[in-house]
Amino acid sequence: MTVNRNTPKKKKRRLAPITKFFCLILVLMSAYMLYSVGSEVLTTFRLHKELSEVQEKLQEVQDENTYLTNEKTKLQDPDYVQSYARGNYMLTKDGEQIFYLPENTNK
Repeated sequence: MTVNRNTPKKKKRRLAPITKFFCLILVLMSAYMLYSVGSEVLTTFRLHKELSEVQEKLQEVQDENTYLTNEKTKLQDPDYVQSYARGNYMLTKDGEQIFYLPENTNK
């Protein structure tokens, strides 16, 4: 195989300044878009976390509401009100006496 020395050598191709400018613009636009997507993903994760916290608080409030509704229903019964008052406020019927017993700490 013979090489002809008279053939022109391949010249290094240099990018024109306008092409460099468009490449730079393309890279900057890509970086901005990646930043935007990243911030949206972080916002989504933060909102999911906040949503789960709010749902837990909602469940607590619903449980408390159920308890209070049941307590309201019970307090409309005169026998329950009497029992509740005697147990929590040390009220007695006529002729009853209350005895305070020491707590058993030797278990």
